[in-house]
Amino acid sequence: MPLPDLTATLKINEIFFSIQGESTFAGRPCVFVRLTACDLRCTYCDTAYAFYEGIKRTIADILGEVRSHNCPLVEVTGGEPLLQPNVHPLMQALCDEGNTVLIETSGAHNIGQIDPRVRRIMDLKCPDSGESHRNLTENLPLLNHQDEVKFVVGSEKDYVWARDQIRRGGWSKRVNAVLISPVFGKITPLDLATWILADNLEVRMQLQMHKLIWDPNKRGV
Repeated sequence: MPLPDLTATLKINEIFFSIQGESTFAGRPCVFVRLTACDLRCTYCDTAYAFYEGIKRTIADILGEVRSHNCPLVEVTGGEPLLQPNVHPLMQALCDEGNTVLIETSGAHNIGQIDPRVRRIMDLKCPDSGESHRNLTENLPLLNHQDEVKFVVGSEKDYVWARDQIRRGGWSKRVNAVLISPVFGKITPLDLATWILADNLEVRMQLQMHKLIWDPNKRGV
């Protein structure tokens, strides 16, 4: 694999050091690299500020800021990070430096070109998001045992849709974790927990830990 071009640029919304609030890495210190731009408009989006805000930075500059936090866990997120082609050399460079690298991406963009060392967290959009028609079925066979599939549920209808997807796809045996979480403020954690237990669904329920620690609207956490 050729060395990544460290002079290549990406439009970066923010880089910050926080507690990972989701996934099987929840609770761990993590450096987040948030890229600008998204072509989805989910009804519950909590990072709309990343649609357009950001500045161009070289990969070398980004790596320098990531290193300054002395943390081996790094998540590349957005927006939708796969909209910027130079995300691939960025992730390669982060992996080359020995980091555990996560990418959070929607199910709407091809994940086949992602460096195999990167842990892919793919968000399959439920109907209430308004974007479930954008889920790329071609992505599903590409997921493997280090990847995670995420469902964000905004209603009981969403939960039933997610449950049926999980059972039909046999996700619990195909990926590292199947994550299911409530849209913050839309349904209660108790409701979601009750539905999961009633169906004995083999998933990992998660809450957005960072929204419980800090103000739910606070940036950079």
